[in-house]
Amino acid sequence: MNQSGKYIFFHVGLGKTATTYLQYKVFPFFKNITFIHRKPKYLKVAQIIDSGQDGVFLISREFDQQLEREVKKFAAHHPHTRVIIVFRQHDGWIASQYRRFVKNGHAIPFHQFFDVKEDQGMFKKIDLDFMHKIRVLEKYFSQKPIVLFYDDLRKDSFAFFDYIAACIGANYNREDISLEKHHSSYNEKQLKAIFAVSKWLDIRKRNHHNKIFYQFRRIFINIIRYSTLYIAKYLPETWINTQPLIHPDELKTVREYYTSDWNEVVKYAEENNPKL
Repeated sequence: MNQSGKYIFFHVGLGKTATTYLQYKVFPFFKNITFIHRKPKYLKVAQIIDSGQDGVFLISREFDQQLEREVKKFAAHHPHTRVIIVFRQHDGWIASQYRRFVKNGHAIPFHQFFDVKEDQGMFKKIDLDFMHKIRVLEKYFSQKPIVLFYDDLRKDSFAFFDYIAACIGANYNREDISLEKHHSSYNEKQLKAIFAVSKWLDIRKRNHHNKIFYQFRRIFINIIRYSTLYIAKYLPETWINTQPLIHPDELKTVREYYTSDWNEVVKYAEENNPKL
């Protein structure tokens, strides 16, 4: 709690841990709090909190590789914030990150996205060091983070929501919460199809200083991307590359490499999360 009587909670959601779902399907229905997550408001979050009445503020943003940079900026204004972070077991998390990467038009193999042996991938080994992320949060905030797990959300969603609500002093009506996913997920066949198209056509999202060109290009690549994903659902299996998008041995290596880190995170949560 800040001296002003404001209780601030910051959900620093990692990508692919149901962050968007929580932001749109759950947190807006929490009562007795002020919820902030959309970018225009988030950019002014310090002013909103400072100018508002006493009470509970819940902020939610999605951070991955930029986590430390962003929490450092936030903590400069509100160091007594209590952070909430959700983790997903390493192999499942990086696999889901890669599938999103492929869906967005990037045609590189998994080992170039994440290389646990040589650390030459786009995601680095430190990016999957979850205890490092916890230490970063401890470094900038005066309170220990509340560490939650994606698997618990999937096993018993309402128990997961109840715990967060109890931690921050909110309440909600269960009938207001939809358990439907916020975004559609795509199967292996669809992703392999978009991977094949991306080898020949650049359908990656790119910013451009010319807003008109940017809008036309965005429409064009979205037509290509989503039509490919749709058509691929109905293509015969024999038309699609039989090699898996990610070889199971690669994910097994990731899980084994980070076993001790995962065990430390689970122990940290058991020892430090609020007992309600």
